Amino acid sequence: MQVAVVWSGSELDRFREVVATYPHSVRVVSAGNDIDAFLRARHLAGTSPDVAILSRPGLVTEYAARGWLRPVRPSTEYAVPIGLSDLLMAGGQRYGVWVKAAHKSLVWHLPSMLPEQPTSWDELVSLTRRLGALARRGAGPAPLAIGAADGWVLTDWFENVLADLAPTAYDALAASDGDWQGRPVRDTLDRLAELWSIDGAFPGGGRRALLTQYEESVIQVVRSRRAVMVFEADFTAEVVGRFRGAEEPVTFRFPSAGTGGGALIVGGDVAVVFADARGGVELVEWLTRADSFQPWLRAGGYLSPNTTIALTDYADPVRRQLAREMRGPDTLHFDLSDQLPGAFTGSDGVGIWRIMQDFFADVTDGVSAGEAVRRATGQLAAAARDAGGGR
Repeated sequence: MQVAVVWSGSELDRFREVVATYPHSVRVVSAGNDIDAFLRARHLAGTSPDVAILSRPGLVTEYAARGWLRPVRPSTEYAVPIGLSDLLMAGGQRYGVWVKAAHKSLVWHLPSMLPEQPTSWDELVSLTRRLGALARRGAGPAPLAIGAADGWVLTDWFENVLADLAPTAYDALAASDGDWQGRPVRDTLDRLAELWSIDGAFPGGGRRALLTQYEESVIQVVRSRRAVMVFEADFTAEVVGRFRGAEEPVTFRFPSAGTGGGALIVGGDVAVVFADARGGVELVEWLTRADSFQPWLRAGGYLSPNTTIALTDYADPVRRQLAREMRGPDTLHFDLSDQLPGAFTGSDGVGIWRIMQDFFADVTDGVSAGEAVRRATGQLAAAARDAGGGR
């Protein structure tokens, strides 16, 4: 049986350890970053894998509508937070199950570089202004690292602010009639412009940030100390583990406009079964059992969407806390860009990724916030219309 996955490196190795305990032989193939292109090519060649692990729920419903998939059934030990299961349904049937989660509302820093964490958006802005002024004089590191060369990093910023300011509008934007020129989107972009336009906010300035990839942005904080903070998901721990110095970084939740923890953005990976698969349904059911991912849980670096897994099963206390946060009520929203249709979902140089990079370039290059927001909302609305995903 063959399984195509989005993972590589240590994640690929860990998943192979997981399926090694399955009672039948499983061959795992890494499809790279663009698994959609990989699977389309395999489908045309008539060589689709039995099972695939996808990072976009939109692909699940798209493939199901094309007749590429067969329905799946989770085990009785499978439960996920409210709202996640609905993303994998089509025509009243389930076509995918969640097998891995990502907590995407974290800011990382070294304790010695930031003794007191900001607890609100306003505090983050004030801190960035103060540290940015010091950085301009050469009296300290830049306050923020950002891998703006990777458009998904910028969409993660956008999603965290939008879900905090207007959670109802956030959910509506994933629908076919989402209003990408409405006030919630404009207010979100205004808030981002307020922070990103601060002089001295990023090492080397905005233009250098647009050449900085995600992994390098993490290194700027945990290794070279060119920046104080970097925002990204729990999988940042893998980069930290390879590049950090003697000091262990810590995290805090993405700052809210109000008091409290604010919204929580999650991503996730989904297992699906192709129509001609042999034994794929049984493998996917097995993957949803509470004990199937124990090898990865023990090794660390894994966060499960399955709420039947005991929190005490997490060997890593940090991920134990993140799993607890994901089980909290009424705060969880799935990654918006991963729900968008067609090219609008984003990839290198296209879709919402490219639009957010254009917006970042504008606000860090002196374009007024009002003009930058006007341009961005126009681009978003046009891209949504082209993809049939809003206006």
